[in-house]
Amino acid sequence: MDDGYRDRTAFIRGAKDIAKEVKRQAAKKVGRSVDKVADEYTKRSYSRFEEDDDDDYPQPQDGYYRSDSRHNEDEGANSDSTEGHDEDDEIYEGEYQGIPRAESGKADGLGGPQAEGLAATGAQFRDFGELAGERRKDREELAQQYETILQECGHGRFQWTLYFVLGLALMADGVEIFVVGFVLPSAEKDMCLSEPNKGMLGLIVYLGMMVGAFLWGGLADRIGRRQCLLISLSINSVFAFFSSFVQGYSTFLLCRLLSGVGIGGSIPIVFSYYSEFLAQEKRGEHLSWLCMFWMIGGIYASAMAWAIIPHYGWSFQMGSAYQFHSWRVFVLVCAFPSVFAIAALTTMPESPRFFLENGKHDEAWMVLKQVHDTNMRAKGYPERVFSVTNIKTVKQLDELVEIGADTGAWHRRWRMRLTSLFHQVWGNFLACFSPEYRRTTLMMMAVWFTMSFSYYGLTVWFPDMIKYMQKQDYAMRTKLFSREKVEHFTFNFTLENQIHRNGEFFNNKFINMKMKSMVFEDSLFEECYFEDITSSNTFFRNCTFINTLFYNTDLFKYRFVNSRLLNSTFLHNKEGCMLDFSDDNNAYMIYFVSFLGTLAVLPGNIVSALLMDKIGRLRMLAGSSVMSCISCFFLWFGSNESAMIALLCLFGGISIASWNALDVLTVELYPSDKRTTAFGFLNALCKLAAVLGISIFTSFVGITKAVPIMFASGALAAGSFLALKLPETRGQVLQ
Repeated sequence: MDDGYRDRTAFIRGAKDIAKEVKRQAAKKVGRSVDKVADEYTKRSYSRFEEDDDDDYPQPQDGYYRSDSRHNEDEGANSDSTEGHDEDDEIYEGEYQGIPRAESGKADGLGGPQAEGLAATGAQFRDFGELAGERRKDREELAQQYETILQECGHGRFQWTLYFVLGLALMADGVEIFVVGFVLPSAEKDMCLSEPNKGMLGLIVYLGMMVGAFLWGGLADRIGRRQCLLISLSINSVFAFFSSFVQGYSTFLLCRLLSGVGIGGSIPIVFSYYSEFLAQEKRGEHLSWLCMFWMIGGIYASAMAWAIIPHYGWSFQMGSAYQFHSWRVFVLVCAFPSVFAIAALTTMPESPRFFLENGKHDEAWMVLKQVHDTNMRAKGYPERVFSVTNIKTVKQLDELVEIGADTGAWHRRWRMRLTSLFHQVWGNFLACFSPEYRRTTLMMMAVWFTMSFSYYGLTVWFPDMIKYMQKQDYAMRTKLFSREKVEHFTFNFTLENQIHRNGEFFNNKFINMKMKSMVFEDSLFEECYFEDITSSNTFFRNCTFINTLFYNTDLFKYRFVNSRLLNSTFLHNKEGCMLDFSDDNNAYMIYFVSFLGTLAVLPGNIVSALLMDKIGRLRMLAGSSVMSCISCFFLWFGSNESAMIALLCLFGGISIASWNALDVLTVELYPSDKRTTAFGFLNALCKLAAVLGISIFTSFVGITKAVPIMFASGALAAGSFLALKLPETRGQVLQ
């Protein structure tokens, strides 16, 4: 205990000495340079950006970047860990987290050291309030200046390169949504999944993405957009790769969960990251163009599933213990977008706005200069020089923590850093519910929830309804055979969708064949021989087998319902669950439907990109939601498979515009230091709403259409109404 107290006291004393020395050196430097560079940056006019001729770029006096600590002091560019303190002020460990001294809780009227401590505490709170006000002012000035700098950098090759790089990350998110749904019909046979297990496998990705969105969104505001995106994509790639090889259900479920946790950070980080390289007049349009990569991810997943999964020859097995079927090849191929995104992202820089928010002036300047030079060279103006010499940075609150994190034993340093990071992330999240942002956050929560609940619920309900209609149509074509008698016959062809009742089979051979949806009821099999049989949805009910041999078949005991086997033998039965060959055509149809549904959003993407900056975010969001609500009522007329497919395409094409507007609005409503935190939280809420919507909507498949239609229409109507209560962000600089 004493050792811990001494370490704590030594840390406080050391931090105080370092802070005082920083203050002393900064004061000397300010005194030397005050007459040299006072007001240098503020005197420079940016009126050149309003001129028609962009060839005349005025150059700075020295022609290049010059670091100027005096100017940064005047403009609040550099944070000062001892701001508001004299050298005799006492610094204590929790001061910069706003933790009051112990004396602050004592009663008034105390004298001596108590009164002095109380006065010091009041000064600390005043200093903290002043620093918070300065930070707010810094952000306002930075927003205006940053917008002007982006105008000078222009929009060109750099932004388009970043567009395709981040598009790969967004494409990986779109692929992840479709993977489990496409592999489930095959994986459930390969892993012997029960109905509850199949349901959990279908929802586990959404749960992982929900956790990942909140986690990576919060961290991206503290440790950087690029770094968090690289880590999250790496986690997704690694566990997506492992999930294609693991054999057990539990390990496959865990891998898909962790893969979802990784990819969950892509949407909140990608949109925030890209928006910080876009000038105001380009932001709405180009963020909407970026949304197209989610559609491309869906098309990629549908096309790969269509091309790979039905080809059962793309598989191998090592005995009965290890099997690698074609659906595992598909899972492996779906990890490629993440891998390519990681490789491309390593060539991209961090967001300069993130650097400026964290007091890293030089790093931000270098990135902005890279953007400027890349665009100017591509436009044929390599001689143009980046004229910005100083950029506003925001005062920092946690420099004392950073100083302390570099001292002591390594485990204490890491513990201090992790604890500080946790408190910073959590504090940033709580700040989204501060009085300044509470109303905006609550309204955005309602809009995100209603949109996600209806969209994901309907998009999963549509394919399930199509499957239900296919099963009904298949059942209507079932052939019935009654009281047949077959003797000395060899069956070596596929038997499908038949019911045999009260039949007699004597000395028949069933060799090298498939049985699909076959039912034998109250039938007799005597001296029959079954060899190399692959079956699906095949059962023998109340049947009798006499002197019958089963060799290398997958006819397990659960397929014989209330049947008697007299002097019958099973030799070399196939191990485990076999792939279901009965749904080849249905699988092709489902892949094709998903492909069409994803492709149908292309017109909506184009329209939203072209009109986002012209009609505004709120009109786009509310108008698309109302039209989606109206399109839901057409589901009453979906009486056949073709009609349901057409309605799926209509709904997807209309609703995508509202999603694009919602993404742009979320980016622009929150300041840079809270942007990915808020976006990640709202996206996590979106995935929770998706889980609820899917669970509720699919429970009504085959029962009624009314409830899903009413739920979806009501949610969309509520979302469109609430969207109109949000502030319009068109024409505003990015805070």
